[in-house]
Amino acid sequence: MREAVREREFREFAEARQAHLRRSAYLLCGDWHQAQDLTQTVLMKLYAAWGRVRKDGNVDAYARTILARTFIDQQRKGCWREEPVGEPPDLTSAAPDAPELRLMMQEALMELSPRYRAVLVLRFWEDWTVEQTAQALRISPGTVKSQSSRGLTRLRTIVESLSGGSAGRPGR
Repeated sequence: MREAVREREFREFAEARQAHLRRSAYLLCGDWHQAQDLTQTVLMKLYAAWGRVRKDGNVDAYARTILARTFIDQQRKGCWREEPVGEPPDLTSAAPDAPELRLMMQEALMELSPRYRAVLVLRFWEDWTVEQTAQALRISPGTVKSQSSRGLTRLRTIVESLSGGSAGRPGR
């Protein structure tokens, strides 16, 4: 009986949060297929720890922590490598209503190192605090702050180069 309740609770969580996890995974890896694989890996790891995690209470935070750590581990191990293709995919057909700036920002994000990307996604996409990000990535809060700053500076440089130097900085 308890096992059935556990399975139902996990299934409900997975169905409710899978799309959000996949979007976050996409921001990390830049490929929808890899994002799906990463999301499935996260859900498998989460299922293995479900009894403990659901008692602790913050299942969402635990899932995003697994996501960030798994992504960085896979990048470190070289599990995912780019393979050249004859024709690049048409990105506009995947998201016809997405504005040009969003595509440019996604492209720029993919040019960052995996660590900078993970810090920026957790801090600004997931809206985590410095402390939450530090704990998830097993780094100090000072490292989160410096990598956020350096990552944002690098992101601005990339966006400016992609837009031909005409990208304005908001609020300046």
